[in-house]
Amino acid sequence: MAKKTAQAPSENFTDFTPYEMKKGEEYMSAEMLQHFKELLLSWKQELMEEVDRTMHHMQEDAANYADPSDRATQEEEFSLELRTRDRERKLIKKIDKTIDRIDKDDYGFCDQCGVEIGTRRLEARPTATLCIDCKTLAEIRERQTGI
Repeated sequence: MAKKTAQAPSENFTDFTPYEMKKGEEYMSAEMLQHFKELLLSWKQELMEEVDRTMHHMQEDAANYADPSDRATQEEEFSLELRTRDRERKLIKKIDKTIDRIDKDDYGFCDQCGVEIGTRRLEARPTATLCIDCKTLAEIRERQTGI
């Protein structure tokens, strides 16, 4: 039985063109917001397609193997796929919240300090809500407190 390995959601994301700011363009202009909205919608679409593929795979490949080892392998494979899809489901919710922020013109600025998050950081993680400095401090606090 061939085992399919699950990939992290960011590894699946394709068809990406970085945004190039024009000279004198204002940060989070309408064109820039549209770029990020399209990026998020494309990412969401790919995740939704992966969910459909998983459903079909699990329906088609579900078999009651006589050999306990084959059965255990299949159950582990399905379990791994379901965990991956659950993470992607949470990511889809985060993408939806981010698209809502774009629609409300509340995108691209740090939730904690209010500074620009930056286009390169947003392209690396379009759902980011903290600038790199605030995110770094939050991660340090998390490591120190374990919360």
